[in-house]
Amino acid sequence: MLEAVGTEGYEATSVRSVLARTDLYRQAFYDSFTSKEEYFLAAYDAGVERIEATLRAAAAGQMDWLGQLRTGLAALLEFVDEQPAVARALIVEVHPAGRRALARRDAAMARAREFIDRARAEAAALPGTPKAPAIAPEAVASGIHVVLHSRLAAGEPTEFRPLLPELLFVAVLPYFGTAAAHAEMRSASG
Repeated sequence: MLEAVGTEGYEATSVRSVLARTDLYRQAFYDSFTSKEEYFLAAYDAGVERIEATLRAAAAGQMDWLGQLRTGLAALLEFVDEQPAVARALIVEVHPAGRRALARRDAAMARAREFIDRARAEAAALPGTPKAPAIAPEAVASGIHVVLHSRLAAGEPTEFRPLLPELLFVAVLPYFGTAAAHAEMRSASG
């Protein structure tokens, strides 16, 4: 479903086109799902769960927030590079999928904001770091989302992994300041 939606667009994807990509019979589909929307919602949940598990696994060996951010964001960009159709379905095509799909997207974004804001406690323990504004987790998570969304929506082939240094800069800046953000960007560039 995610491959079909990411390739054809949500509106243009039909149950028939999804079944043509699988070995599933029409009756088997309707035994499990009542509509294309139900199938998309189940696929969306599974796709987001898979990405979040990938990010957690990538960050598992890191003890600090910066390390978790660096490895998790790198894993996310690698996923988008490796599976652009799935990423497009999850990030772009969720919008035409409707209110229920957007509620699921909002829940995933809330989890991203919670992770981003974990930097607040770590930064507070360092002397001389700025106090991040209350809007920082929303701005960082939404900013990363918008960058990925706009590039995926354009439909042009692009590599996402090279965005890592600049996305790290944006995420680190409000919590750790300019010097730390530049250091993360340089480290990821080299």
